[in-house]
Amino acid sequence: MKYLVIPFILVFSVNISFSQNFDFGKVSKEELQEKFHPSDSSVEAAVLYKNEYIHYQYLKSEGFVQQREVHERIKIYNKEGLDWATKKVYLYYGNAGSSEKLINLKAVTYNLEDGKVVKTKLTKDGKFKEDYNEYTKISSFTMPNVKEGSVIEYRYRITSPFTGIDDVIFQYNIPINKFDLKISTPEYYIYNKQLNLNSSYMPRLTESRKNVNTPFAYVENVITSNEENIPALRKEAFSGNINNYRSKLALELTALLNNLKQVEKSFSSDWEDVTRTIYKSTNFGEQLRKSNFFQDDLAGILGPDDNDFVKATKVLEFVKSKVKWNGNYGKFAQNGIRKAYKESEGNVADINLLIVAMLRSQDIDANPVLVSTKDNGIPLFPTREGFNYVICMVKSGNDRMLLDGTEKYGSVNVLPFRALNWQGRLIERDGTSQWVDLSAPAKSEESTMLNISIDEELNTTGKVKKNYTSYLALQYRRKHNDLNLEGKIKSHESNKDGIEIMEYDYQNEDNHLKPARVSYDFELSDAVDEIGNKLYFNPLFFFASDESPFKLDERQYPIDFVIPMKDKYTINIMLPEGYSVESLPKSEAFTFNNGQSNFKYIIKQSGKFLRLSFNFDINFPMISASEYKSFKDFYDKYIEKQAEQVVLSKTQP
Repeated sequence: MKYLVIPFILVFSVNISFSQNFDFGKVSKEELQEKFHPSDSSVEAAVLYKNEYIHYQYLKSEGFVQQREVHERIKIYNKEGLDWATKKVYLYYGNAGSSEKLINLKAVTYNLEDGKVVKTKLTKDGKFKEDYNEYTKISSFTMPNVKEGSVIEYRYRITSPFTGIDDVIFQYNIPINKFDLKISTPEYYIYNKQLNLNSSYMPRLTESRKNVNTPFAYVENVITSNEENIPALRKEAFSGNINNYRSKLALELTALLNNLKQVEKSFSSDWEDVTRTIYKSTNFGEQLRKSNFFQDDLAGILGPDDNDFVKATKVLEFVKSKVKWNGNYGKFAQNGIRKAYKESEGNVADINLLIVAMLRSQDIDANPVLVSTKDNGIPLFPTREGFNYVICMVKSGNDRMLLDGTEKYGSVNVLPFRALNWQGRLIERDGTSQWVDLSAPAKSEESTMLNISIDEELNTTGKVKKNYTSYLALQYRRKHNDLNLEGKIKSHESNKDGIEIMEYDYQNEDNHLKPARVSYDFELSDAVDEIGNKLYFNPLFFFASDESPFKLDERQYPIDFVIPMKDKYTINIMLPEGYSVESLPKSEAFTFNNGQSNFKYIIKQSGKFLRLSFNFDINFPMISASEYKSFKDFYDKYIEKQAEQVVLSKTQP
């Protein structure tokens, strides 16, 4: 829930009218007998009916109180659909005791037994509460007696003292058969409304005004929508954050009117207003002026001849070692940078505003950058709630550096993947702001050197050397650094049939400013097929990919590889005695969209060795949905090329 509290007292009441097409409890045998969804047989569940009614109730002692009434009926088709039997409701707890509450919960599971509809009601044993972060709690419930074929139904109300309205979600990861929406807001609250234009499903909204007939008459602004057959939002391979494409309606309070219908208070109207409001907060801009508590420590790590970027790198590594991230996001400091520094723990803003403050104390051009994380989506219009994260940018001349002290294995210009959400809003010292690109500035590379030999008995042995840079190094370290030696070896052996790894070596494990370097020896069984007097093997051996992730004929969303990257293989194969090359795969190169992606495959014989150079490059990581078919064809060629084999013939004695 969005969190602005406006005490607004008027002496009148609100009459609420609310009608539903699907009465609660009227689940039919036909719904229970349904074995699969009629328009999408692949889904595990479907929303048969959803009703959401958001309105304000006037209470004499409190003023307007937001009410959000929810009614959902869901069909469970198979075991995978059982996850839909648990519902989590996020409730905001503000300052001065203000908080949201979940009330009037009623929930029932329906099953068909011996031809009769059997109801099982939710009891207190199925209700749970937990803390999500400092300001948010989760009230959840798990439906009883749920099995394949069940229908579950629940309704509840959220009461809120806040005027911020949570986004209305029109699209789930399962279909919605029917969705009725009504939003009624008093004319004294002016909201900006925006649908997600990135979505392929656009609901139809109707806006109207309604007179409330009380002794103190006023007007409600009403939004309604009656949708049917909303398709599931399907996650597609390399689609980035699927929530960026989810159909939803966002509402942001932009102005508060008084009884005379005049603007009493205006809120964010453009991005400059948004950033100025955030920057003025005591938990943001004021934090950047604090410096006396860390100066002695900085003097011990910074050299007099260090340039700005060297200082920024040293400060980043120092903060990472000094202050642990508590796992909480936030654009505002949770503990304050001084307390976070002394207690060695803080949220995202505590840590990254601390880095900005440290660098500014050294007269370095360092500024905070507001970010919306991937799971938070992309802000649809100027809004304070569109950002939930902050990082640091350092500028020196025409160059820049991005820093985030929350990522244990990150380094300069290597942000956590959660923060790579296209662009962020840089706030300068004077409070002005501008958009900045968050994309990776350099290509990440995974390079592999493979030396392999096949002896006369067709035993295959060899040595691998791998080098990971930038974001690929971050991925490798996140996956492997917390594993023991046995775990690291097993990780490399997984998905490689018949391999046994020895002499594993990992360099720069804890030096995140350098590439991650890995080497190991191996023995490989069943790598060569012998048929008659001929040998067949794949020259990429266990590094070959045999399946494309792009299986759909059409695609709704862009392909997002997130980062530009290069996958490079140099392979030397010593041929067995007594055999000669009969045929090799053809050396060739393919390109997509004038070099947006390309791969090159060059293989040749040099004496008793085969030498293969195989490179795959993604130079621009975002590929539009309209280009999907041509990219799919390109990628299919890439996969097919990796399946081609070398053929050796036995030489005459």
